[in-house]
Amino acid sequence: MWSNILLGLTSIANPVNIIALLGGTILGICFGAMPGLSATMGIAVLIPVSYGMEPATGLILLASVYVGATYGGSISAVLVNTPGTPSAAATGWDGHPMALKGHGTEALVESAVASFWGTFIGFIALLTIAPPLAKFSLRFSTQENVCLAIFGLTIIASLSSKNILHGLIGGALGLLLGSIGMDPQLGIARFTFGQIALITGFPTVPTLIGLYSISQLMSMVANKNATLNMDSELSKMNKYKIGLKDIFRRPFIYLVCGIEGVIIGIIPGAGGSVAAFMGYDQAKRMSKTPELFGTGCRDGISGPEAANNGVIGGALIPMMTLGIPGNAVTAVLMGALMLHGLTPGNDLFTLKANITYPFIFGLLFSAIVMVVVGLLGAAQFAKVNRIPQNFLATGILVLTVLGAFSCNNSYADVYIMLICGILGYILRYLKIDLSAVVLGYILGPIAEKGWVRTVVLEGSPLGALKSILVRPICIVLLLMSLFFIVWPFIQKKRDAAKKAA
Repeated sequence: MWSNILLGLTSIANPVNIIALLGGTILGICFGAMPGLSATMGIAVLIPVSYGMEPATGLILLASVYVGATYGGSISAVLVNTPGTPSAAATGWDGHPMALKGHGTEALVESAVASFWGTFIGFIALLTIAPPLAKFSLRFSTQENVCLAIFGLTIIASLSSKNILHGLIGGALGLLLGSIGMDPQLGIARFTFGQIALITGFPTVPTLIGLYSISQLMSMVANKNATLNMDSELSKMNKYKIGLKDIFRRPFIYLVCGIEGVIIGIIPGAGGSVAAFMGYDQAKRMSKTPELFGTGCRDGISGPEAANNGVIGGALIPMMTLGIPGNAVTAVLMGALMLHGLTPGNDLFTLKANITYPFIFGLLFSAIVMVVVGLLGAAQFAKVNRIPQNFLATGILVLTVLGAFSCNNSYADVYIMLICGILGYILRYLKIDLSAVVLGYILGPIAEKGWVRTVVLEGSPLGALKSILVRPICIVLLLMSLFFIVWPFIQKKRDAAKKAA
């Protein structure tokens, strides 16, 4: 354990990794600060860039983007009450009133500090909880892997609790995308329509870039004049002097809300938005002046920001140990891991420790970079919103096309990316959650391959089913899957009953 920690620390000191940290964090803050962009899109765009790097460096870059974008969403939330990311919505409730009173600098300082502590708490959780959980995953055989993938697919119900039918449609489309290629049992091509490029299935990077990035770019182009003018808000920012007290102003709120964020991150499908709202509520309970919340209270920024950054470490725990993405961002990161030849589980923390621990420590050091850069340059990052979105979309489109092509030097990958982009745009228009599509696309083939292996081992489908139903871990996973399927319906009934009352 200690040798791996030392390995992670020494790897971060590599100049190339330091550059990746700095660049990734700054890019992440820019992505987060611009409404419409997000950590998911930033990571999807940069996956091809990471592919050309050493695995550890590439993953550090992506981790830095994740951390930077999660904080960056609070910049536009504070200044113009328009969250850059969904998880920053609660931050604007008190951040924007502070900005209107001329205290925008304090609000952005508090956001950066709380985000740092939330990320730090998530990093500690990932460092301590993930290795023993990964060791536990060694007990998993093919039967457990099938149930684990099924459990992951049931998260679709939680992700799409507002419209479960839309979630199921998205999941089904993801399963269909994942089934293209060679049949793992019969060894014949399916759904390839005679195209040799599809024999190996839809490639991960072009598919993810298309679904998340190209679809978002199409939305930006459709709304080409959608830019935010923050000049008047930036002019109101006072010359606030940052002191040491700002770093430790609300230690108990940072700790409690950060831990809350970690727990919510571990629960598949919950996500940063849920954590932020719960963090806001928790901070209000802990505050000595709860009546000031909503009027420009600094504690109203501390809670949601610590919680939604705590989610980062929490969501990575099930993804890295069990292969269950906790949210949309970790689903894309899981694709990046697989692209670099890494498989979630115990091997990540033993055989691949030289890659995994630098990645984990990348979260910590990118949080340090984030708080320093955030404190010194929040106002400058806010100015990225002056860029007309159609110009920005053009630049990102060039990067995505180059990225999709460079993975395999194949024009077919570019066409696949564009097709997935059009599909993603249509799904966005129909309000179908793309996270459900990605979960189906990634977990569907895992479930199918595990089932095929189980059938081969047991001799028949009935034997495979019997072997699953007598294994304790499988039973627990199936019961949890049932709970996650049923829970959204229960929650909907409870919400309806509250409204009726």
